Amino acid sequence: MQIEHWDPARDGELTEANMRRKLQARGYTVNRYVYPPGTRFPDHDHGVDKIDGVLSGRFRMTLQGGGAILEAGDLLAVPKHVFHSAEVVGDEPVVSLDAIRTE
Repeated sequence: MQIEHWDPARDGELTEANMRRKLQARGYTVNRYVYPPGTRFPDHDHGVDKIDGVLSGRFRMTLQGGGAILEAGDLLAVPKHVFHSAEVVGDEPVVSLDAIRTE
């Protein structure tokens, strides 16, 4: 499981615009989603490489037998065809940038 933590010294202030720019610079198309408390995504896969970026809230991700709780500023690479699941943790919605490889 490859988690990247936001580094203000390198990446600047954690804002939606800054995270979006960072992901787009890597060749990803970015969409914003808000997931309310209780949201769960069962095991599934995608036909493209993705990165899930968390702007706020807590998102439990399970991938390749490992699990982690992503928090504000965390980015998780999800390779294509790898099964994974996700769940909002706690009472706060998760604001997420969903990035899909376009190159």
